[in-house]
Amino acid sequence: MGSARSHLQICYVWISNEKKQAVYEDSLKLVAMARSRNVYTDPDSDYYFREIVDIYKSSSTTEAATTIIKGKLEQLQNVTLNIAVTGMAGAGKSTLVNAIRGIPNNDPRAAPTGVTETTMSPVRYDHPTMPNVKIWDLPGIGTTNHQAKNYIKQKKFETYDVFIIITSERFKENDVLLAKAILKKKKLYYFVRSKIDNDIYAEQQLSRLNEAQVLANIRWDCQRYLRDLGNPKVFLISSFHLEKYDFPDLVTTLREDLPENKRLALIQSLPVYSIGVLIMKRKQFRKMIWLTAFGAGAIALNPVPGLSLACDFGILLSFFGKVHKAFGLDDESLHRLSVRVNKPVLEFKSAMTSQFRDGVNPGVLTKFLSTPLVTASATVQYVMTFFVGVGTLAAGGISVATVYHLLNKGIKEMEEDAKAVLTVAHLV
Repeated sequence: MGSARSHLQICYVWISNEKKQAVYEDSLKLVAMARSRNVYTDPDSDYYFREIVDIYKSSSTTEAATTIIKGKLEQLQNVTLNIAVTGMAGAGKSTLVNAIRGIPNNDPRAAPTGVTETTMSPVRYDHPTMPNVKIWDLPGIGTTNHQAKNYIKQKKFETYDVFIIITSERFKENDVLLAKAILKKKKLYYFVRSKIDNDIYAEQQLSRLNEAQVLANIRWDCQRYLRDLGNPKVFLISSFHLEKYDFPDLVTTLREDLPENKRLALIQSLPVYSIGVLIMKRKQFRKMIWLTAFGAGAIALNPVPGLSLACDFGILLSFFGKVHKAFGLDDESLHRLSVRVNKPVLEFKSAMTSQFRDGVNPGVLTKFLSTPLVTASATVQYVMTFFVGVGTLAAGGISVATVYHLLNKGIKEMEEDAKAVLTVAHLV
């Protein structure tokens, strides 16, 4: 980005503190007008709007408001999420750890798998594209090396936000003891029954039960051993087919149970295995739009050289980079998908049509920012025609509206690319 700055002309000048205050006030007017006319607003992107208004009202200066908004963005984007997976040897624990991270069992970074106990102490596995999301492979409770009475102290429960207790058969007494201990620590836990695809195949070879009947029988058999816990839900999954059975339901439940700041980390980290997950990701990112627009565009003190837009380029570059990776469009994600579905990466690339098809970098983003500004400005002018006596919108207000428009446009373009990739992979 430094080389681009050296030969492009800066289009905005520094403005006084008094004018900066006017910029923020006009920006807020723009937001209020847009919302009243439903030009920009929708349930997802409106999520943090009231909080933004409260920040402005409670801040003594515009700089203070900017600092709070940017701090909120940074907190949401970098919050740490620790997910612990525990179960007996052979239950599919390590395979689930790998599946959540979106990598196959034969990947050099994968958790080792096997029918014998391969996990002797808690092992942390960072997410390949989101290092702030950490999946922990914990030894099974009740084995010779990990007695139930010492398990809680040994495994440092305070480290983890969520526990997944997994089995490939029935849940046992030690699983119930573990759940009770987790509950005492006021942590989230979920029971997962794995290898469901194998069970369905085996059962259908022996009986005339259909898939729904087999699943109902397995669920009942699991839950009858958990009655002391009030019959908690058991999620039936296959780590090789996350789009099937109860894994989507598990994700939805996690999303609802986690606090908001952890929720974004969870959704961003999920592999894109279905349209449903993609929509979930899009909704989560659209919640960030007003925060990002005000954080990047309101003051208009950091102009993008050569463009008729003043904004914080770094905020936009970070935002679009996270969307690109979360939507599974980066080269590493496409390569993993290629191995999984036996399709060449070139086929996925050929189906992508957005300006971000080759990645998110300063050059690509600069080109993206230079093309749609007329549309955004026209939208602002359209909003203004409904209001008499408001006056000319300040530069910061234009920047907020333009950045808002660009964020929406970029998310939409990348979502279409992701849908095209899922279609080529036959996951639609």
